[in-house]
This record gives sequence, C-alpha cells and structure tokens, in this order.
Amino acid sequence: MTDPEVHDSRTGWVAEHIRRYVETDGADGHMYQGWPTLLLTTRGRRSGMLRRTALIYGQADGRHLLVASNAGSAEHPAWYLNLSEDPAVAVQVGPDRFTARARTATEEEKPPLWRLMTSIFPLYDKYRAEAPRDIPLVILERD
Repeated sequence: MTDPEVHDSRTGWVAEHIRRYVETDGADGHMYQGWPTLLLTTRGRRSGMLRRTALIYGQADGRHLLVASNAGSAEHPAWYLNLSEDPAVAVQVGPDRFTARARTATEEEKPPLWRLMTSIFPLYDKYRAEAPRDIPLVILERD
C-alpha cells in the first residue's frame, strides 16, 4: 500500500466526500449524514492500482466492520472483489491511518455483527431482502 498514487471512486458524490475527508484529516467527512464513515484503500484486482472509497463502518472488539451491500444489487461492490483477491488494505478513520487485513465474517460470526451494522444503517436489512446474493460482512483487523 505504498504506491503514491491513489485513485478515488469515480462516483462524483463519493469522490467529493473522499476529497473533503482527506483535506480535513476526517474532520469533514468522518460523520456523513449522521453515519460514521472511513476511507478504505484496496489494490485493484485487475489494474493493480490503489483504489479508495468511503464506507459506513461499525466497530466490535477493536475491529472495524463493513457491509458489502452495493445497495442490494446483484453484484458485489468492486472494493469487496478487490480485497477478496488481496486482503491487505489501508484505512483512514478520522485522522487515524493504519493498515489492516480484511476478511469476510464466517456464518457463525455474522449474525451479531449484522445486527450491529443494521443498528447503524437500517437500510442494510432492506438491501439483504432485495439482493439475489448473500451480502458479505467484512472484518478489518489492524496489522
């Protein structure tokens, strides 16, 4: 994760959120519309380039949690496909920057973590009901 060039999301509002987050060291952007967000950088599985996006997160037992909902669409989000290929990620939570290993929660781990994430962002339950796939819950463990 030492490549000097990081490519931010191509989605306009996400790119703007990332820009504000980075420029203010998380002061503007960590809380986004009332939800806690972090910046996740993965290595592109095809391009090899570093890709950064902003995501809602939760915390449990010192770990950060993400939901790969892609708003309930049929496809996993690109960031999830990337970390499935290479689990080494970079994370920024407010001003705190660190590297981590990403993994998908097991079926045994997932239910209580899912409840935690839906307490933060209730739409995840709607997405799960609509999605024609199992929506992964990702655990980030600090290096």
